[in-house]
Amino acid sequence: MPSISRKGKLMPQSPIRKLVPFAEKAAKSGKKIYHLNIGQPDIKTPKVALDAVKNNTLEILEYSRSEGSETYRNKIANYYKDHQIAIDHNNIIVTTGGSEALLFAFGSIADVDDEVIIPEPFYANYNGFSIASGVNIVPIISKIDTNFALPPIEDFEKLITPKTKAILICNPGNPTGYLYTKEEIKKLAVIVKKHDLFLIADEVYREFVYDGLEHYSILQEKGLEAHAIMIDSVSKRYSMCGARIGCLVSKNEAVIATALKFAQARLSPPTFAQIASEAALETPQSYFDNVIDEYVVRRNTLVQELKKIESLKVGIPKGAFYCIVELPIKNADHFAQWLLEDFDVDGETIMVAPAAGFYATPNVGLNQVRIAYVLNKESLIKSVNILKQALKVYKD
Repeated sequence: MPSISRKGKLMPQSPIRKLVPFAEKAAKSGKKIYHLNIGQPDIKTPKVALDAVKNNTLEILEYSRSEGSETYRNKIANYYKDHQIAIDHNNIIVTTGGSEALLFAFGSIADVDDEVIIPEPFYANYNGFSIASGVNIVPIISKIDTNFALPPIEDFEKLITPKTKAILICNPGNPTGYLYTKEEIKKLAVIVKKHDLFLIADEVYREFVYDGLEHYSILQEKGLEAHAIMIDSVSKRYSMCGARIGCLVSKNEAVIATALKFAQARLSPPTFAQIASEAALETPQSYFDNVIDEYVVRRNTLVQELKKIESLKVGIPKGAFYCIVELPIKNADHFAQWLLEDFDVDGETIMVAPAAGFYATPNVGLNQVRIAYVLNKESLIKSVNILKQALKVYKD
């Protein structure tokens, strides 16, 4: 029998999606499931974006430019200028989601067996992107006891080798909800300039920042122009996960020219999705104000309810809509599956994402889960009650 590639065997399952078959079976058996496992907002997509597709009169659905339509890129550049990020459309490659943008970034800056340092826990698919690109992730652990703050810069320096090409952060963070401060970004800027590395920032949750704090982009940091690569997406910002439109942004001309070759190889990003995404840029600020107010209520509700459970730790999110929860159990994978297969409260149960898949270091995060607070307040209260009742009877 023909063999599967080593790369294919190493490709990890998604910790977010691998439990789907168990959830589907539970749903078919009549259980109601509260989905805390995936960052799919229940917030409505802006009407202006949906109308742009519904009312479109295209007669031929043509390829777009490989780097994305110029009108859309110009409007994206104007959006960034409103956020104190001075770029133009030539600094932007439109991609099929933020995922493709990160694949283009890895492909443009790293060869096989090169290394990228990433604070963990991190977005689980970074593991998959690295394997697909032949890049090795070098993890540096951030801890729940410090609310997942940036590890000491000295710890980063210890990990830098001749094969190190970049440091990658997610800001605000998935799965932690941590928001890097301006001072932390400046510390990273110093180290990447000192060692001639790239600094890649996944900034798809930029709008979702709480408690009066402000997001500071790596593209706002002066002197970092040759080093900074920013990853972005419309998925969460406009609740348009299915559009699959993102972008790679850099002032480094060589990075953009190289990423464009990868973009040309896949021909072009989807046309209708670009039309929707361009229209979404007309979304009024009031939309975001209302969404942020709602997420603050949800975060506060979730954290307040979780803190009522003994022997449980929770990271306090300052952005995005996730938090890491450390449970008084040994194996969150088994627990998450058990919740779907063998437990319910009055016919209801919850689905969580085991956190071990958000780490690259083996045997770390085994007793942690990621919870996405993308459900309404009442559903979150019910969900935490189900978790509390489950922990009372669960046996490792």
